[in-house]
Amino acid sequence: MHTPATLVRGGTSKCWLFNQVDVPAGRGDLEKLLVSAYGATDPVELDGVGGATPTTSKAAVVGAAPQPGVDVDYLFAQVGIGTGSVEWTSNCGNCATGVALYVVAKGMVAITGDRTRVVMRNTNTGAVLEGVVDTTGGVVHHFGHQTVPGTRAGGVAVGLTFRDPAGGTTGSLLPTGQAAQDLPVAAAEPVRVSMVDAGAPVVLIDALGAGRTGAESLERMGADVPWLRTVRHAAAPLMGLLLEPGEEPGDAVPKVGLVGPPVPYTTTLGEQIAAADYDVSVRMLSMNTPHPAIGLTSAVAVAAAGLVEDSVVCRTAGGPTDEWLRLGTPAGIVAVRCTDLRDGLPRRVTVQRAARLLADARIYVPETGRIHAPATGRTQAA
Repeated sequence: MHTPATLVRGGTSKCWLFNQVDVPAGRGDLEKLLVSAYGATDPVELDGVGGATPTTSKAAVVGAAPQPGVDVDYLFAQVGIGTGSVEWTSNCGNCATGVALYVVAKGMVAITGDRTRVVMRNTNTGAVLEGVVDTTGGVVHHFGHQTVPGTRAGGVAVGLTFRDPAGGTTGSLLPTGQAAQDLPVAAAEPVRVSMVDAGAPVVLIDALGAGRTGAESLERMGADVPWLRTVRHAAAPLMGLLLEPGEEPGDAVPKVGLVGPPVPYTTTLGEQIAAADYDVSVRMLSMNTPHPAIGLTSAVAVAAAGLVEDSVVCRTAGGPTDEWLRLGTPAGIVAVRCTDLRDGLPRRVTVQRAARLLADARIYVPETGRIHAPATGRTQAA
């Protein structure tokens, strides 16, 4: 069997996008299809279209949204690498950037002059996002010059805004009610953390207090993965993220990382960054791998935490941050903008990104991934 799909680059991720009319509606059958198509039982995903890294083994299913004021819904899938499974509990801002360009290019949203706004709902989390796509001249562009930290390749400019991101998963920006606290960690010293829910549930570690800098190399972060996982797993129940009593925490949420003061460093592309160029250092995990830059949902959480007095981010930055917060990541500086503050919470958090459609394809799925035929009769442009 084969399934139509489009490969996009959104920011620093690659994501296969599927029209919902071309794939099964049931989560179980969809997972079988993705595992087989990606070769996800193989740790190098050789016999499939997966990219064998957390930032390149992603998928999203896109369809028309029934909710008024929303253009499209998308279901995000973090396809496991060597696990034969799919993680469904999170969102991906980089893939959302690609979704925005995709739906404009495929005619699912009409072009409106030089800028076209796409309102998207992530059905995993309920988050609503806006993508403002560059359609200069009233046309879709397949190439562009907008760049983002982590790649020198240009793409079509997309401004990505998270609407009302605070408390999307747990119901509160601070799920434990505290801006910062000492977190007991199994077989390790307690660590000072801020547990924040904005964009995604995130546990942010005071790097200096934990004997780190927050500006660690990817190799050093890799060595700290077991410790960071214990921090994540200790934080999960306190944030209300375990569904059943005794259930083991997963490795998708809460996202976990280090926050430290700015220091001079060299990016993964060899660029020199001065301490004065940014506000806080951030190093995050993507699943169980050091993120080469920062996930956008994590960036939103860090920026929101910067607004909270006494949080790890606020104290590291020297006080509550203003509209812009500049994050020093392994790939370079990512600037995040919080606007429309109400009761200390940002109603809108924006990051400038870039996207590019890479290929329209038919993915041939082995017999082990065969499932019932997808629905026929399209309800939207593919």
